[in-house]
Amino acid sequence: MTAWSADPFFQYPQTTVATSEGPVALPILYYDDSQWMGLFLVDHKAAQAMVHADGLDAVRVAGGKALVGVAFYEYRETSIGVYNEVGVALAVVPTGTPMPTLPLLSMLGSLDKGRVGFFIVDLPVTTAAACAAGREIWGYPKFVSPIQFSLVGDRFAGAVSDPAGAGSILDMSGVAGVGIPGPILDLILYSRRDGALLRTLVNTRGGGRTCLAGSMRLRVAASEHPMAQRLRALGLADARPALVMHSQRLQLRLNAGAVLP
Repeated sequence: MTAWSADPFFQYPQTTVATSEGPVALPILYYDDSQWMGLFLVDHKAAQAMVHADGLDAVRVAGGKALVGVAFYEYRETSIGVYNEVGVALAVVPTGTPMPTLPLLSMLGSLDKGRVGFFIVDLPVTTAAACAAGREIWGYPKFVSPIQFSLVGDRFAGAVSDPAGAGSILDMSGVAGVGIPGPILDLILYSRRDGALLRTLVNTRGGGRTCLAGSMRLRVAASEHPMAQRLRALGLADARPALVMHSQRLQLRLNAGAVLP
């Protein structure tokens, strides 16, 4: 029981799943968290090369580009412990799925009807428990590494260290531009586990701001870590996001994944 137990958003039936780091109750509940996400437009061919083998197609958006989200999270209170996380994810649909006419607008609709989701290509975290849960339950490409997170107003600074101790992999910092209040998007996540394609729903709430890029920049270090290599392949070295979204009031439920036929 937690202080959030009386909140209907978290009054949700849970099932215990075993992992190498101990049992995990699904859905994982995130009670008190912060988020900073940069949305980037990148070359569609480069994005498609990273998802084709998994039975997915990168979504085409403005100018025929692909959409990549680079998101930093500070999870201060969750049902799996305190940790930080950074996700690099591509907007996709399963191969053969009809593409919505307005794919970005479709993401504002019902999760139950949604087709456009994100495929995570890198997902460092700061604890072994979070790493084991992500890898073993969903097949997410998690690894353990130090992650810095600082969000004050519209000013953000975050970084991912190389787990081998060879400096950093990436950092994102700056001050967001003009913005407006807005909701935090519910998410559909696609992943591969044991050869099967999973579709996972993430229910969110909390509100935040959607802003122009301002002085924000993503910098990729001269690292040979695979995450750094993938960021460079996507053209994200010294990249400026199209938009940034941030919140100090993020709450969410990370549900179990459903195997797609």
